[in-house]
Amino acid sequence: MSYQVIARKYRPQRFSDVVGQEHVTQTLANAILQKRIAHAYLFVGPRGTGKTTLARIFAKCLRCEKGPTPEPCDECSECRAITVGNSMDMLEFDAASNTQVEKIRDIIIDHVKYAPSSGSVKLYLVDEVHMLSNSSFNALLKTLEEPPAHVKFLFATTDPEKVPATILSRCQRFDLRRIPSKLIVTHLAYIAKAEGVRIDEAALHAIARGAEGGMRDAESTLDQLISFCGEQIVENDVLSMFGLAARGQILSLVRAILDGDVSATLQDLNELAKNGKDLGRLLGDLLSHCRNLLLYVVSKGDLSLVEVSEAEATALAEQSPLTSLEAMTRILDVFTECERRLREAASKKILIEVALLKAIEARHAVSLDVVLRKLQSLKEGRVATAVGGDAGASAQAAAHVPPPSVVAAPRPARASAPPVPEAPALRESPPPAAKAPDVPAAAPVPSAPPSPAGDVPRDLETLWTSIIEAVAKVSPFAKSYLIEAHPVSLAKNVFTIGFDPEFAEHLGLVDNSKTRTLLHTKLKELGCGDVQVKFIKAEAPAGRVRPVMPEPARANQSSTLASAPSVTRPAGATAEEPKKEKPQPIQLNKEDFKNDPLIKQALEIFKGTIVEVRA
Repeated sequence: MSYQVIARKYRPQRFSDVVGQEHVTQTLANAILQKRIAHAYLFVGPRGTGKTTLARIFAKCLRCEKGPTPEPCDECSECRAITVGNSMDMLEFDAASNTQVEKIRDIIIDHVKYAPSSGSVKLYLVDEVHMLSNSSFNALLKTLEEPPAHVKFLFATTDPEKVPATILSRCQRFDLRRIPSKLIVTHLAYIAKAEGVRIDEAALHAIARGAEGGMRDAESTLDQLISFCGEQIVENDVLSMFGLAARGQILSLVRAILDGDVSATLQDLNELAKNGKDLGRLLGDLLSHCRNLLLYVVSKGDLSLVEVSEAEATALAEQSPLTSLEAMTRILDVFTECERRLREAASKKILIEVALLKAIEARHAVSLDVVLRKLQSLKEGRVATAVGGDAGASAQAAAHVPPPSVVAAPRPARASAPPVPEAPALRESPPPAAKAPDVPAAAPVPSAPPSPAGDVPRDLETLWTSIIEAVAKVSPFAKSYLIEAHPVSLAKNVFTIGFDPEFAEHLGLVDNSKTRTLLHTKLKELGCGDVQVKFIKAEAPAGRVRPVMPEPARANQSSTLASAPSVTRPAGATAEEPKKEKPQPIQLNKEDFKNDPLIKQALEIFKGTIVEVRA
């Protein structure tokens, strides 16, 4: 008798012999017992999972002399004819090599009207049905919808998306799954014992891993290994044939990534590449193990969600404390992107080396959304601290307690943000040298009522200089835009601030709740009471010179309005013909930026450094 390959020799002949497809075999067996047999069936699944095998077993169940029965006898002439493939009433048709509509008409459509030569059922098995042309599908459609009572159609395909919906809707569809590795290992061990071959359990797991859920691939590999190794097969034989990395090497590589050991990671990869391992399969194994580790972390040690051996389960338990859900998600994203680009890469090794380095960095990476949310919370905490301090000052005033400028009282410590610097004390009237030019009559300067903090300066320019000086200590960013503005009016508890049309674009940067809250707070500190802030576009008065503020790094924190620079008219300008100077943009340096309390907190939290500061 001629040699028969293992895949054919051990091909299942009954539903009970099929491995890993119980959801299909049970349904077909029940349909036969209940006499609910449809006229068309479609078997869908990856290669080597049993599509054609199930179709032939179902055909034997229907054609058996003792049938229809879910357990064919395998002894009658019909069972034997279907097994060897020469039954007259069980026609197998390969759609991959017969796509023309003429073939469909000649083989199927023109012959379905004839009764079977024996028995009560005539069957047509069309393999790889998705390969038929559109014309062939259209010709088959009417026959498939209303076939004669004695005709049954059995279709098999690996690509159901290419089958028209009109065909799919007329079939009962069965989706076959990839066979779990554990079942493949058990079945291969049974075949090896029957063939008198000794094989290591690690070798069986390696075969199952390389087969990727296909039983036929696993059986073909075992057949090849028996021819190569004889009666003794070990894991290294399987690894060299598949180009796979040993499971221990995969676990060692992942451990190096989780430990952040760059040197060990690159050395492990280099060793695998030198030994001729398939880098594409290596990346697939890394993805598989990282996916198992992710599920292990999420399920807190539940192994029911993963298919692993005892050694792999032990490795998962050892590696899970080294990582987290977020870290594994980022690592999987890195490997998935690498796998997508691998086919187009000129050097696969370099691409995988870069992916491994990115995976190490991804362990502790923080997404941009998290950074923005943290900065937002810091800003809100900063404003809340400032408002809270003003509320305390108001409570002191209501209880007739002297203000902090008269009686020194310690401020309560806050953990959320550093304390707000105290505003400089105001004099009742500025010295003559510091007096700013009068505001034109078109915009009269109202006087505000006195407050517990002291008298409000009557000159809006002087008040504005004080505000800019107070804001600069809290937020250099706000100062850099507000210094281009000018006061317009203070009336009915509304402080109107204008931007010259030249700087109108700054309106959108400062006209927000945070800036208004900051200015409202500083106005209260300067004794203006409960004053709201309004921003408008308005031309600056002729001859107005923007105040020059001292550098924060050199400014005296206890300075008063007396130390503020005086505002004078430009040289050569008269009252009748004022000369308007173009304001110069403020210059920010790295020290200004670093001295901001909010920036200090951000740099400390995110371990960052300032590279460049732009105005």
